[in-house]
Amino acid sequence: MISYLFNLLVNIDDVLISIVQTYGVWVYPLLFAIIFLETGVVITPFLPGDSMIFAAGAIASIGELNVILLFVLMASAAILGDTVNYWIGKFVGLKIVNPKYKKYIFKTEKFYDKHGGKTLIYARFIPFIRTFAPFVAGIGKMNYIKFLTFNIIGGVFWTGLFVFSGYFFGNLPFVKENLSIFILLILSTSFIPIIIELINKKRNH
Repeated sequence: MISYLFNLLVNIDDVLISIVQTYGVWVYPLLFAIIFLETGVVITPFLPGDSMIFAAGAIASIGELNVILLFVLMASAAILGDTVNYWIGKFVGLKIVNPKYKKYIFKTEKFYDKHGGKTLIYARFIPFIRTFAPFVAGIGKMNYIKFLTFNIIGGVFWTGLFVFSGYFFGNLPFVKENLSIFILLILSTSFIPIIIELINKKRNH
C-alpha cells in the first residue's frame, strides 16, 4: 500500500493526464473531491495534496485545464474541507477522544488561542498534519471567526502557490524531465515550517 501511494505521488502527472484525456471536464469535480477529502476527513490524510495541485497546474499550462477555474476550485475545496473538519472536531471530537486524553483538550484550546492562526497556515503545507489541524482546532474550541480567517488565508495561499508554480514552471524542460524529483522536493520542503518552529522553540528555551 505504501509503495503504491509513493508511486502514485511521484507519477501523479501521468495519472492526471490520463484522467483528463479519459474523462475531460469531469476531472474538475474529481480534483475538488480529492482536496476536500484530504483536508476535511480525518481518515483520508493519505490522499495527494501538494503534488497533485502542482501537477494539475502543470497540465493547465498546456491547455488541458483552465488554471483560474482550477485555482478557484482547489482553494474552495481546501477551505470547505477545513471548515467541515473543524465542525466535526467541535461536535464529535470529544466523544471519540479517549477520556484519559481529555485533560489535554484544555491545553489544546490555550495553544490555539495563542498560536492558532500561525499553526493553521503552517499546517497547510505539511502532509497529514493539515488534515488533523482543523479537527484539533474544533476540539479545542478555537474561535470560529479566527479559525475561518486563517483557514481562508491558508487555503488560498497554499493552493495558489502550487497551482501557479505548476502552471509557470511545471512544463519547463528541466522540471518536466525531473518532475518526480521536484515532487519529492515539494514533499520534503513541506516539513521546513516544523523545523523552523522547533529551532525557534529551542532558542527561546
